[in-house]
Amino acid sequence: MDEEKSFAENAFSNTYAVARYTEGPPRFVPGFSDMQRMVCWLLAERVPENGRVLVIGAGGGLELKVFAEAQPSWSFDGVDPSKEMLTLAEQTMGPIASRVQLHHGLIDVTPDGPFDAATCILTMHFVEREERRRMACETRRRLKPGSPLVVAHLSIPQGDGERAVWLSRYAAFAVSSGVKSENANKAREAVESQLSILTPQEDEAILREAGFSNVSLFYVGFAFRGWVAYA
Repeated sequence: MDEEKSFAENAFSNTYAVARYTEGPPRFVPGFSDMQRMVCWLLAERVPENGRVLVIGAGGGLELKVFAEAQPSWSFDGVDPSKEMLTLAEQTMGPIASRVQLHHGLIDVTPDGPFDAATCILTMHFVEREERRRMACETRRRLKPGSPLVVAHLSIPQGDGERAVWLSRYAAFAVSSGVKSENANKAREAVESQLSILTPQEDEAILREAGFSNVSLFYVGFAFRGWVAYA
């Protein structure tokens, strides 16, 4: 939708915002660094020594750097719709960028694989439900049988009053991490009005509809949740 696109454009095309992007996730996502480490271990359970991993929403390069440093024999394909964020990813990765192929666009521009694993971290909440399902289907098509997909994004219960409570906690965590209260509240308002946040049950259903099995919750950080599932 137009509002969603404008939010993404503001966040990932604005030169100043992109330059400061790497400061954001640790301040807004509880346990961000540990969550990345957990993702890496979940991949390592199934990815062979010389494995190939698909990273969806790779702009910024934060998880690519973590994965590549932890597993020096893996290679990666990363995809992102923002050229500016892909440039930042190259800068973030430094020398290890030689082990990564970056692709500008959506899932459709990535190679067919087959890949040994895939991740989609802090990305799905920018995408409407049907497009999420398509992304999940296209990802599964690119994976070897039994390979893991690890996802993490905003996902909250939405019963009577629950959405507001969880988004208030989202903002409160940011303030406790050093974000100015005014900026945290602006971020909360943008998330509330412009992102496509589903319930945990809906998020799990999308993975199953795409053909993934053994869908398991591995991470909860206030308004954020993460799952691992298998092709």
